[in-house]
Amino acid sequence: MPTEPRHPLGAGAPDDDVYVVDTRKGRSARPTGRPAPPPEAPAARPARPQMPPPRTRLRKGRITLLVVGLLVVGWLAFMVWVPVSAWNGISRVDNIPAGDRPEDTSGHNYLLVGSDSREGLTAKQRRQLKTGTAEGNRTDTIMLVHVSESGGKPVLISLPRDSYVPIPGNGSNKINAAFTFGGPKLLTQTVEQVTGLHIDGYLEIGLGGFAGMVDAIGGVEICVPRDMKDDKAGIDLEKGCQVLDGRNALGYVRSRYEDPLGDIGRATRQRQFLGALMKQSATPSTVLIPWRYTTFVDAAASGVAVGEETSLLDAYRILQAMRAVSGEEGLSLTVPIEDMAYPTDNAGLAVKWDSERALSLFRALRDDKPLTEPPPGTTPGEDEK
Repeated sequence: MPTEPRHPLGAGAPDDDVYVVDTRKGRSARPTGRPAPPPEAPAARPARPQMPPPRTRLRKGRITLLVVGLLVVGWLAFMVWVPVSAWNGISRVDNIPAGDRPEDTSGHNYLLVGSDSREGLTAKQRRQLKTGTAEGNRTDTIMLVHVSESGGKPVLISLPRDSYVPIPGNGSNKINAAFTFGGPKLLTQTVEQVTGLHIDGYLEIGLGGFAGMVDAIGGVEICVPRDMKDDKAGIDLEKGCQVLDGRNALGYVRSRYEDPLGDIGRATRQRQFLGALMKQSATPSTVLIPWRYTTFVDAAASGVAVGEETSLLDAYRILQAMRAVSGEEGLSLTVPIEDMAYPTDNAGLAVKWDSERALSLFRALRDDKPLTEPPPGTTPGEDEK
């Protein structure tokens, strides 16, 4: 009778399916009769964020650029609209002389005048600003502003108010008398005749307007060259760099009795401060704050008068020239002087120009020759010493 095949493991060994190999654990295990559990699924990975389609991203980028562009355009429009609007309401004066005038040559020449008129100031403001109660119009500041068209630096030249010069129809007198006798027109005519320069524009700043501009931008930092105490100007300042408010700034540029150089020292401080004022007015802290920018422009417009033929572009050139002299981009000078205490028959002691050097300077300006350094005999500004 046939024999059953022997199991490889010998008699009594279990059938082949009695043992199974658990390959996961590396050992044999007896089947339980239950189906083997399914293999464990791998841990789920976090779903990737769904990226918007390229067209959607492009559309959002364009919208962002459009919004930014509109904001920039709106800001530029605001920056232009504010001064243009103020300019339309600014006071105008007639400064155009009658008769023959010097030839209008290359470059631009402007007359910048600081008037000590108290017009528009209340009694309280006069006391605060220490302006006194003098009536009538006089000039504390007379400057020539030259803007070159040949690449030269802008130039600010102080004409001391006590300069003894011929005044058309009034003989010889101190130059500020021309403003008293005939206002802006006679002053312009006087300056044109003694310098040989054609005056292209006229800008006049009053006392109240000057102080208002300073306060509108939160004061102006200036380096006071020495301790300055002047009761007539209402100042008591210590030497050193400091921020001056409108009242102290006005006293700083008007003081002359405590200055060893008298009117010449005052003219130097005036150029120094005007440059610092224009520099401060162009900083981000002014132009990027709408209410401060608007207040400054409004204060300037309310305290300034311009010639009837002076354009907004002319005013811009003047302000830029003043800003340039606060650094190395401009020159700050006083007309060459021969005698600071020149005796006269009708005006007391006056300032006598050095005629030869003064004419040489004015000739260079008339020919629009770039000035790279102060001409011999001129007095440099405080910032150039």
